[in-house]
Amino acid sequence: MGICVIVPAYNAGKTIAAVAEEALSSGFPLLVVDDGSKDATIARIEHLPLNILTHRQNLGKGAALRTGFAWALMHGYEGVVTIDADGQHDVAAIRLLAEAAREKGVDILIASRFSQFEQMAGLRSFWNRFGVWCMRKRTGFEISDSQSGFRYYSARLLRGMELAASGYDLEMEILMKAWRGGFMIGSLPIAPRVADGRATSHYRPVRDTWNICMTFLKYMRT
Repeated sequence: MGICVIVPAYNAGKTIAAVAEEALSSGFPLLVVDDGSKDATIARIEHLPLNILTHRQNLGKGAALRTGFAWALMHGYEGVVTIDADGQHDVAAIRLLAEAAREKGVDILIASRFSQFEQMAGLRSFWNRFGVWCMRKRTGFEISDSQSGFRYYSARLLRGMELAASGYDLEMEILMKAWRGGFMIGSLPIAPRVADGRATSHYRPVRDTWNICMTFLKYMRT
């Protein structure tokens, strides 16, 4: 299918090996972008048949994804599936997401966690619900999860936009630019294994939620 899997990872030594091994079982090539980890992230996976790119310092999830996208385009892949390194996503559903994206003919397909929003705490729960409402109201896209990191992106989309964000707000930047560029976005219900992330997640509820909100407003106004 010409698809690869990209995992951005930062200090994910406790979870990356299991995620990588299961991702490899999907049959797709795997790239791990180590975002300046200071733990044993690389040591846990260097024996596996995968590709590794490393940032010398921590630049943020968005920067790691942009590095991965550039690598995938350079190697001629038709699409990529992104998945987080903390083990919260159902990695076994990688092929399901990729095949569904191809069948639907969409440029972005989000693995939706909508069925478990009520299990999320505080700002995450609020922003996920509010973000979905805002996206639908402004863009008309019938998606049910605007922040899941488990996604399919087409190479056509990645080649068609310049990305700037370095943090978690990159994923919102992609959605808004995809809308403005006339690309198709969809979602597929795939419940995560852990509804509210893990203790190893580096998501900062206040700062990162604020940055995501500001990114949405920026591209909504322009």
